[in-house]
Amino acid sequence: MTGLLSGAPTAVNPLRQLTIDQLRQRTSLKWREYPDDVLPLWVAEMDVPLAEPVARAITDAVARGDTGYTAGTAYPQALAEFAARRWGWDGLAVERTALVPDVMHGVVEALRLVTEPGDAVIVNCPVYPPFYESAAHADRRIVEAPLGEALRIDLDALEDAFRRARTGGRPAAYLLCSPHNPTGVVHSAAELTAVAGLAQRHGVRVVADEIHAPVVAEGARFVPYLSVPGAENGLSLMSASKGWNLSGLRGGLLVAGPAAAEDLARVPFGVSVSTSHLGVIAHTAAFRDGGEWLDTLLTGLDDNRRLLSALLAEHLPSVRYQPGQATYLAWLDCRALGLGDDPATVFLDRGRVALNPGSAFGTGGGGHVRLNLATAPELITEAVRRMTSAVG
Repeated sequence: MTGLLSGAPTAVNPLRQLTIDQLRQRTSLKWREYPDDVLPLWVAEMDVPLAEPVARAITDAVARGDTGYTAGTAYPQALAEFAARRWGWDGLAVERTALVPDVMHGVVEALRLVTEPGDAVIVNCPVYPPFYESAAHADRRIVEAPLGEALRIDLDALEDAFRRARTGGRPAAYLLCSPHNPTGVVHSAAELTAVAGLAQRHGVRVVADEIHAPVVAEGARFVPYLSVPGAENGLSLMSASKGWNLSGLRGGLLVAGPAAAEDLARVPFGVSVSTSHLGVIAHTAAFRDGGEWLDTLLTGLDDNRRLLSALLAEHLPSVRYQPGQATYLAWLDCRALGLGDDPATVFLDRGRVALNPGSAFGTGGGGHVRLNLATAPELITEAVRRMTSAVG
């Protein structure tokens, strides 16, 4: 691996550009949470240099002293153009968007728009842990609709959850993770259309977290929830955060379907004005000019999925892994190893590799771990070696 050089060609796999020593100089959560002898493959940060178009946009803004409050519609316009190019969706209307500090802040605001304190929020477990935390922060209660055997949406379980959530006629929201975290499943147009139909029938409002939408594996196709029939009153949260590793440059967009425009108009001014101006500049540049860099990243992630599959088959064949269609996260079923509900603790204590414990993802997560694939192939190889030694 070589370090990032100014003007380096975008054809170079960004997952191979930084050494472990360079990564350990980072001060972000991924590389500071654990001691240096621990290999961190947990939180959703990528081990990549910043995409050159994004770095240039930020540097130019700083050179101008352009660090005030954000304004204008460049960000939603860039996202709309990206959606048309990548997903064939031309229904993202700039006038039906609102800036939010980040996607999970936007989720909380969306839940406040369509439900009241004490109302239910339906989730498909196992699912991203902050879904539970955000619902609690908004004083809403969680109703779980577990995923089916193939880790896809179980429409019967979802309808049952909708019925339970709407008991007494109270409002309810369905917090849809699309693509799904931690499984990496990309919901099909047919599945999303069925979801929209159920939501209409039961009077449930859909809030879709689509933050991983740009990170899709070869052969898979992301379908925006708001693009399917029946989703007109839905709300979606999007950003360039996961696709271009911009968690430290916060800026999200709350996008409304045609029938949800009035809800969007009620987003408090203080929410949108709290968005980082430099974050908006970075996300705009990513969606507008970062396509080539993203394509190279996606190729590298496809390679890493194949590598992990091969390594597990050779060294830990009892660990079940179905490579995801999206995200850079791997959901590993470790129950056959006999490590109990929390194998992540075993891998950390005995193998010095940090993974996310599956139990944090709700019902169905026990005995699993989530591994972050967005790193150098050599580090994935080392992680599996350490995991193997932990159970050997």
